[in-house]
Amino acid sequence: MISLKQLQVFTSIARHGNLGLAAEELFLSKGALSQALAELERRLGNPLFDRVHPRLKLNAQGRQLQPLAEEVLSRVTDIEHLFDESGEPSGTLLLGASQTIGNYQLPRLLAQQPGLQARVCITNTHNLCDMLARFELDMALIEGENHHPALVTQDWLDDEMLIVAHSDHPLAGQSNIGLTRLDHCNWVLREPLSGNREQFDRELLPRLGALGNILEFNTLEAVMQAVEHGLGLTLISKRAVSNRLAAGRLAAIDVNIHLSRKLRLVWHKQKYHSALLRRFISFCQQQGKG
Repeated sequence: MISLKQLQVFTSIARHGNLGLAAEELFLSKGALSQALAELERRLGNPLFDRVHPRLKLNAQGRQLQPLAEEVLSRVTDIEHLFDESGEPSGTLLLGASQTIGNYQLPRLLAQQPGLQARVCITNTHNLCDMLARFELDMALIEGENHHPALVTQDWLDDEMLIVAHSDHPLAGQSNIGLTRLDHCNWVLREPLSGNREQFDRELLPRLGALGNILEFNTLEAVMQAVEHGLGLTLISKRAVSNRLAAGRLAAIDVNIHLSRKLRLVWHKQKYHSALLRRFISFCQQQGKG
């Protein structure tokens, strides 16, 4: 008979691709993990991983088993808490968030969900979608485009985008300037494959003339700090920059065009929605309607 322990071992190794990290997560020795995995593979009559030292990479059989094993474990958790006196779903959500959402939106959302336990990974949209495809996250909140066919994407919030500069920039305070006035300006941008950068490359870059110097950072905070130090313009979410605009540390450049994007909720098509996950998705959807 296949045991829950074997499924826990399998799913942890599948997420991490590494015995050491899986052992830390499950508080087991590597030997115990190896033994449990070997027994599961023996019972199924198939190997579930390709051994590419030092990693274990899911093979076709492993990929077929992964969503089923994740669902079984999530359903067991639901059963364990079915008759809790509080009536509230329990457990820990594995959430991912793009940087604008993770730094400036998600903390406020979590504050409205007292008692919710979550582990949050903040990185760019491309990385989050890859993690979701490997079932390393329960869901993610993204600001870029999902290009992964195994994922379900749902529009969530509208997000206004601004071109901003240091408050002493020559273009700050001017009205209705054209994009041609941005010729040869320096830019401070997020890294390729981030939501901000994808939008810049798709919607703004083709409409600009010659660019000046370009600096790239992989965090929003570094981008804003660089712009505050006069290193260039940037395209950024109003949600992220509003405090700096209000304090006069940065200024919006009025180029007389409206730039916006959709923030989205995303999860794997085969992901089982536990009671806890269903509740959090419903809460996010209500926030979107509000």
